[in-house]
Formats: sequence, structure tokens, C-alpha cells
Amino acid sequence: MTTSRLDAGDRLLVQRCLACERWTYPEAARCSACGGELGVEPVSGDGTVFTFTVNHHPFHPTLPVPYVIAVVQLAEQDDLRVVGNIVGCAPEDVAVGMTVRAAFERHGDAVRQDFRKR
Repeated sequence: MTTSRLDAGDRLLVQRCLACERWTYPEAARCSACGGELGVEPVSGDGTVFTFTVNHHPFHPTLPVPYVIAVVQLAEQDDLRVVGNIVGCAPEDVAVGMTVRAAFERHGDAVRQDFRKR
């Protein structure tokens, strides 16, 4: 699996080294810093927009355009970055450095992880 995961409590889960405690994303077999074994732990979900793009192409009929796809740097570690949509604000209001928090939206049995402006 090469994506962040969600648990039943709608928390963002990311791999973390059991030896050196470094966060690892995307998922890997071993820690890239020390070679240690990796476990999975929840993160705060707080972060800042590292970079983003506004998509104007309708790839799926249930996702209205335009929408923002962002790389979010999580608060737990300077180089811990995940990808998600920015929701709850106009695309023109999104900026690099904007503080965000993970948000979760249920669609039947599935949960989608996005980010909202804090």
C-alpha cells in the first residue's frame, strides 16, 4: 500500500520507525533512515500547504471542478508530506503556507481524506 490510511476513528495513519521514530511516507518495507521496522501510528492531521494545483478538468462526475489538489506537509516532521484535496474554501483562496487540518468525508462504506483551512 502506498497511501496514507484511515482508521475507524477517522484519524490519518502513517508509518513510523519503531527504532528511530522517523515518519515514513509513502509506505515502505523498512525505515529509509536506519533500516528499522515500521509500525503505523495516527498523526495530528495538522499541516501546511507545501504546493498545489487547481484542476479544471472533470475526471469524475461526482467531483465538481475546479478543485484543489495539494501536497500537505504534516506538522509531525519537516519532510512528511501527503497528497489530498483542499475543501471548504475557494480555489483562489488556497496559498502555499496556508495551515490546514485533515478532514474526513464518508461515502457509504468509504471514507475520503481531504484537508480544510484552519
